[in-house]
Amino acid sequence: MEGISATLARIYEHRRVRRPSDIDYSLTHLLPPTALTGIGAAVDLLEQALAADAGILFIGDYDADGATACALGVLALRRLGGVDVDYLVPNRFEFGYGLSPEIVGVAAARQPDVIVTVDNGIASLEGVSVARELGLSVLITDHHLPPAELPEADVIVNPNLPGDGFPSKALAGVGVIFYVMMALRQRLREQDWFRQRGIPEPNLATFLDLVAVGTVADLVPLDRNNRIMVAQGIARINGGHCRPGLRAILEAADLAPQRVASRDLGFVIAPRLNASGRLEDMALGIECLLTDDMVRARMHAARLDALNRERRRIEAPMQQQAVEIVNGLHINGELPMGLCLYDESWHQGIVGLVAARVRERTGRPAIVFAEDDNGLLKGSGRSIDGLHMRDLLDAIATRHPNLLRKFGGHAMAAGLTLEKNALDTFRNEFDKAICKQLDGGEMIESLFSDGALDDDELNVEFAELLRRAGPWGQGFPEPLFDDQFEILEHRTVGEHHLKLRVCRVDGKKPIDAIAFNYFHRHASPPSGNTLRLVYRLDVNEYRNIQTPQLIVEHVAPC
Repeated sequence: MEGISATLARIYEHRRVRRPSDIDYSLTHLLPPTALTGIGAAVDLLEQALAADAGILFIGDYDADGATACALGVLALRRLGGVDVDYLVPNRFEFGYGLSPEIVGVAAARQPDVIVTVDNGIASLEGVSVARELGLSVLITDHHLPPAELPEADVIVNPNLPGDGFPSKALAGVGVIFYVMMALRQRLREQDWFRQRGIPEPNLATFLDLVAVGTVADLVPLDRNNRIMVAQGIARINGGHCRPGLRAILEAADLAPQRVASRDLGFVIAPRLNASGRLEDMALGIECLLTDDMVRARMHAARLDALNRERRRIEAPMQQQAVEIVNGLHINGELPMGLCLYDESWHQGIVGLVAARVRERTGRPAIVFAEDDNGLLKGSGRSIDGLHMRDLLDAIATRHPNLLRKFGGHAMAAGLTLEKNALDTFRNEFDKAICKQLDGGEMIESLFSDGALDDDELNVEFAELLRRAGPWGQGFPEPLFDDQFEILEHRTVGEHHLKLRVCRVDGKKPIDAIAFNYFHRHASPPSGNTLRLVYRLDVNEYRNIQTPQLIVEHVAPC
């Protein structure tokens, strides 16, 4: 590709970017909603509800994708003329996931006319049935893989429905509801709705900051369509035009909006939103996103930040216990193909984070369980590239129809519920399902490198160029480099992190490096004067001084 550095061209080539148009993220290239199955019927339902001033209630999910989807749906419908638009999000500990019969009962007490699910509902057969019996219309908007039997909702919009013609199957839940709102606005525009109602036609692009956060947080692949929405959302944040709640969360994290990149959506904003759903009630996170009052936004963000610190406090001993359990699973130096961990003391809101760390540490798909108030085991799983977590669970459920109480998810993450006495059986079946999906192949987790950087590229300017070349994320990974480095000095910081001063073996320019959580994976500092480092190039800012820094992802002897 012309007009860019050879290194950046190589990076794009590795990600199958062939033409300048592949990285043109203007909104004119966004896929139209017309190919989404059910989109016309969804618009019909919502248009009729708006015209009748009907009550519309969004039912969300308790993660960052669900929270952003819920906030976007409520805000957009209100700006489109909805006079009775509200939301309800199930408490993780009382109702569990999705449109359950119990949450329908709570929803019905508010006397809505229409229920709209966001980021859930595709597997809610019983909940939808109860809602319909109560005379409620149900619109499901979801992106999770559908079960064999679909709920009998009035309308379902999900790009992963069988036969759906939408070219991108990677939309997050927030992306699906954004598309529904775009199609609805187009219909209302054609019906001269805004002039007749005397309301301004909303610019739905103002909600792309929410789409960006939910999309990155949910780890859906960043295909070109998702990259357009994420890039546009980040541009809004960088320009200071984001929701007050997002701005307040960034303030609480001491991160300037103009410095935000896609990584910050997943590692700064999402954990704070998720903390409310993990420990208390996601309504706090949604209220933070809904408010237009900066004072209230800062109040909510401060509470989210405090909950995130509490989450870390709870998580730390769980992580250590998980390490000890994994260490005891080695047989002849080998681990099982899949890891299922459980301790009766574990917090069910934190198990997904523990599963992610176990997966990172071992290179094995992992499911971590905690017990709920009814004595059932709630599990959260994380997979590796090449092993589809939801398909693994589906295969187990097909062979053993009564083993799983419920399950759902996608390729890299899924959730499930088991009877406590079924854990050993599930553990064995999980291992078998992995072997079958691998079909004789080996489970080898690889780091793909974009090569080496020269001394004259190890600087702030090139790091900024790489940051702007994104958005990076799942399926479009942030550039990783590798090279041999002389270790000039090293020390431990913050108990678990390794701080280094290094110099390329063939270079002359010393540079700082840090390996976060190094001592979660290693018992001692690296030995030897020369090591091969796999790293990201980043910018460290301290007292308003910016310096280049390597974020080390892997350390190996030369």
